[in-house]
Amino acid sequence: MILKALADLGFTSPTAIQEKVIPRINAGHDLIAIAPTGTGKTAAYLIPVLSKLKFPQGDHPRALILVPTRELTLQVEKMAGDLARYMSLRSLAVYGGTGIKNQAAEISKGQDILIATPGRFMDIYLMGELFTKNFNTLVLDEADKMMDMGFLPQLNRILEVIPARKRQNILLSATFPDKVQKLSDDFLKFPQKIEIRPQGSTAESIDQYFYRVPNLKTKINLLEFLLNDHEAFNKVIIFTKTKVTANDVYKFIKRKIDQNVRVIHANKDQNARINAINSFREGDTRILVSTDVTARGIDVDMVSHVINFDVPVIHEEYVHRIGRTGRAMASGESITFVTKPDEHHLLGIEKLIRGKINERKIPAEVEVTPTEAWEKKKMEQEEDLIKRKLDPDFKGAFHRKSPKNRRDRSS
Repeated sequence: MILKALADLGFTSPTAIQEKVIPRINAGHDLIAIAPTGTGKTAAYLIPVLSKLKFPQGDHPRALILVPTRELTLQVEKMAGDLARYMSLRSLAVYGGTGIKNQAAEISKGQDILIATPGRFMDIYLMGELFTKNFNTLVLDEADKMMDMGFLPQLNRILEVIPARKRQNILLSATFPDKVQKLSDDFLKFPQKIEIRPQGSTAESIDQYFYRVPNLKTKINLLEFLLNDHEAFNKVIIFTKTKVTANDVYKFIKRKIDQNVRVIHANKDQNARINAINSFREGDTRILVSTDVTARGIDVDMVSHVINFDVPVIHEEYVHRIGRTGRAMASGESITFVTKPDEHHLLGIEKLIRGKINERKIPAEVEVTPTEAWEKKKMEQEEDLIKRKLDPDFKGAFHRKSPKNRRDRSS
């Protein structure tokens, strides 16, 4: 029945991770799988988990899939539904930002698979609305993101309330930092480890390059130049560091470049975020501006470009951002705007992905504006902060003078 669903979905052959993961999950092993985004990790665990469940049984869920974001719960729920269309298996996504009583009521109707963010899972459990003893499969998807978002306390509590006996544990991640290693040591039993490429690697189908830009105004000018090429930049995600910058970039694009633009970040309500992603997925929206809230929560085919308007300070986020393009072996491009303070982060990203990101010169048509005094000072302060983190003894241009120094200067 799954084969029939796969044929309907146009799956003709497994990806590298699917080829390695599916037999091991079918054999009952605990598993760690490390692979870049866009390589088919979700289907790699859903196919064997659905095969294991086979058909609806009882009222209590038997498989728990934990993911870091609301968007990802919905993405996994949709794929589970597509793959189980001939199996009658029941799956439900639960997440924060919407009515918890309605979600608890849906669970009580009977589910086979529960897809949840850690916080919402614990909220429903503490209401007394979750029977956990039937869980025999636990999947931690995007484990590195969950660690970055501070979900470790919730995960530890969840592991305490789900029976360990006869439970198969599966951990998936795009990177494998020390904190994910520690998590896997705590809950996996003699796991097999699969690493499609070294951790932090990016899909080979993505052409990555960057521009050195001196200031914010030049960033805006360069962005406008690029986005005016509607044919090449036909489906674009722009990532920013903050919600304020995301809103500002969105307003600029809507006013000067294209009305077909949406913005999503943590301050947007759930319906607005879902509607924006669906509009982008269906092609009604050409440009999506976002903070890292969607770096792992959006699965859209044929994204032509990812533009990093700001360089991510958490270097692993670069891997997840650019993984929104070049998915399912399609080609894509990743463009990063790098200011002087960003150069340290660029080196860190290159170290993480074990490769150089090529530099391109700003096109002659783009106006490179002088850097205003306030912005120059701000960037110098950022550089000082970075250097101080690397070297606690570093005394930058903006360090506080000691009282003795101040007396010496005044004398």
